[in-house]
Amino acid sequence: MSERTWRVYLAGEIHSDWRDRVEAACEGLPVVFTAPVTDHPASDAAGTSTLGDEEKKFWADHKGAGVNSIRTQTFIQEADVVVVRFGDKYRQWNAAFDAGFASALGKPVITQHDEELDHALKEVDAAARATARTPEQVAAVLRYVITAELA
Repeated sequence: MSERTWRVYLAGEIHSDWRDRVEAACEGLPVVFTAPVTDHPASDAAGTSTLGDEEKKFWADHKGAGVNSIRTQTFIQEADVVVVRFGDKYRQWNAAFDAGFASALGKPVITQHDEELDHALKEVDAAARATARTPEQVAAVLRYVITAELA
């Protein structure tokens, strides 16, 4: 097994347990996982709770996006691998941005989404090194990359 500790950023969808499933399936691997703030109300209020209220929602969202991007961009820059999960419930423009940002930095990206999103995400998947359907497949890719062993 590798002597190094791998840093994996888990970007994207925050409304399911996919992160927990990836982490559980990677048990025993030398991996440190990081992620955005997954408490949706806290993430939405990050700007106004820290920098003051805004009269218009656009500016409140702008403040929140700026504050949240400090965490997101820092963790993506520090990551060895970036995993981006696209769920089927919401349009996740932020996840697509995270995938593009990571790709522009030369970070290996693994996407994870259902088959129904293949067409909509074809350009994102083309830039990814792997596209998984399940969190367990993401973990299998990570396990192989880290240990050079197939499950």
